[in-house]
Amino acid sequence: MNQTAPQLTLTPPNQRVRLGVKKIAQLKRSQDLLESFAWGTVVLVVAMFFLDGGMAKFGNLTDALGATSRLTALVGTDLLLIHTLLVARVPWLDKLYGHDKVTLAHKKLGKPILYIISAHFLATLIQFAILDGKSIVDEMVYLFVAIPDMWSATLGLVLMIVVVFTSINAARKKLSYESWHVIHLLAYASILIAVPHQFSTGSDIAGKPLQTLFWVTLYLFVALNVIWYRVLAAVVMNLKLGLRVTAVTRESSDTISVYVSGRGLERLGGQAGQFYMLRIMDKENWLKPHPFSISAAPNNRFVRFTIGARGDFTKGLVGLKVGTRVALEGPFGVFTEERRTCEKVTLIAAGVGAPPIRALAESMAAKPGDITILYRVRDTEDAALLSELEQVSRERGFQLHVLAGPRGAATSWLPGHLNSLPDQARLIEMAPFVSESDVYICGPAAWTKSVEKTLARVGTPAGQIHAEEFAW
Repeated sequence: MNQTAPQLTLTPPNQRVRLGVKKIAQLKRSQDLLESFAWGTVVLVVAMFFLDGGMAKFGNLTDALGATSRLTALVGTDLLLIHTLLVARVPWLDKLYGHDKVTLAHKKLGKPILYIISAHFLATLIQFAILDGKSIVDEMVYLFVAIPDMWSATLGLVLMIVVVFTSINAARKKLSYESWHVIHLLAYASILIAVPHQFSTGSDIAGKPLQTLFWVTLYLFVALNVIWYRVLAAVVMNLKLGLRVTAVTRESSDTISVYVSGRGLERLGGQAGQFYMLRIMDKENWLKPHPFSISAAPNNRFVRFTIGARGDFTKGLVGLKVGTRVALEGPFGVFTEERRTCEKVTLIAAGVGAPPIRALAESMAAKPGDITILYRVRDTEDAALLSELEQVSRERGFQLHVLAGPRGAATSWLPGHLNSLPDQARLIEMAPFVSESDVYICGPAAWTKSVEKTLARVGTPAGQIHAEEFAW
């Protein structure tokens, strides 16, 4: 591990920031407009189905099964395209909602889409079996052989089932991030191989100019966003920047900092509080992107990631050699000063949550006394970035409270020796203006939830509380 890092001088903070709730109201209007458009496409495909005589197709069992097959195919496909767009890491979606909320919406849509597409498959199979006078198994074999693109549509359904089941919490806990990432690339494959049968066998598109225009436009819109933002934009940017590791330094017993430099780093356009997908461009890791927050304010000298040893990949970064090529995808996230509404700010970090909090402290526009930092650590002698937070606080006139020691009560996020007072009383003592502040929290998920409950008790409005997870 190389111990020589670039000299760390503080980057000048932002000079101005737009405060007030008006910008949040504008953001909500943009979200409402986008959501109305998305659900409007679903309403439109249902309307086109009924305008095309869909209501008259429920006269008997086979007709009803056929109509059900058509309607579920239309609605399921529309939702599937929305589902795909949500996980394509497109910047305009990320800026509106944040990576974690977009990912959560993607997860919530997964099961309903699977149920709808499964209903389409079963309705089609049963209808044809009745009409042909065959058993379900015989009809399935016949459709595979006689109907164009039916085998690919069925394979697409199987892949979708695999993707949805590996998204269930119990299954995800047994998968490494790398395995989950590879499996979820199947989501794109399931769509690609299922598309042909919609145009070759579907009665709702073939020969109908309006419907064909609608679906081709929708497919192209999603495909171009996925191809550009998920693949080409990152490739083009990384070729221009020529990013390489310039230093790897030890920050604590289980934490290192990786410095990355290249040509024209300002073109990355990141903000403090955001994260990138980092790829180590060697034989073992180039297909394994991992999310890491930047731990220093954006500058034209380096991008720095401060990384805790939490798994095989992160533990292996200790041996990362200077000169190793890397690639970045991003930036992502809305854990930034753009979401700030108040003059006062409270920054709260624990463990691996220190990097984005340290970057925010360095970059935020503030007068002395405007920002209070709370840093929860096990041991002050082995706390990553503590000396830098002390430097930022000293030079910028911020209040820093280091909360060291073992945990106290199971429901508390503070050290045991501070549990003589309730968490909310201790919080007000350290940050008197916390209810009138924007509060940025970063740390383990359960710990963050505990902090949020305390903030609710002291009266901090929910809209002023900012927390973001690396959702996957």
